[in-house]
Amino acid sequence: MTMKSIRVLLAEDSMAVARPLQMLLAVEFEVVGWVEDGYSLLSMARELKPDVVVTDITMPGLDGLAAAELLLVEGVIKHVVFITMHDDPALVQRAMCHRRCGYVLKADAGEELLLGVREVLAGRSFMSASIVKRMRIGQA
Repeated sequence: MTMKSIRVLLAEDSMAVARPLQMLLAVEFEVVGWVEDGYSLLSMARELKPDVVVTDITMPGLDGLAAAELLLVEGVIKHVVFITMHDDPALVQRAMCHRRCGYVLKADAGEELLLGVREVLAGRSFMSASIVKRMRIGQA
């Protein structure tokens, strides 16, 4: 499977953020859709069955983390990358308790988002370098 044949569904409630993320993801992957809330993420993922979901956490209605957890449990998706501004360790821990998950801060989105998608597709977890650094500092 080539990277361009990898199907990505993007969930982000801000069009100003979604557009550049879509363009970035489209460099390597096929972006099959964009939704603005968790309930739309559920229905679109169930319909399109993407290879990976890239989702914001804070969205109207159902948040991206809860939606992704449901889709993972249902087996609709196997890979998810959370893209968020939240660096709360409890939130990171909740998101990362799922295998094949990534956690990328929006501030680190560039290359880290593409790397995160590649890593989860390879069956590995991924966290932004800044999250890893913050967590190490918090443990010290």
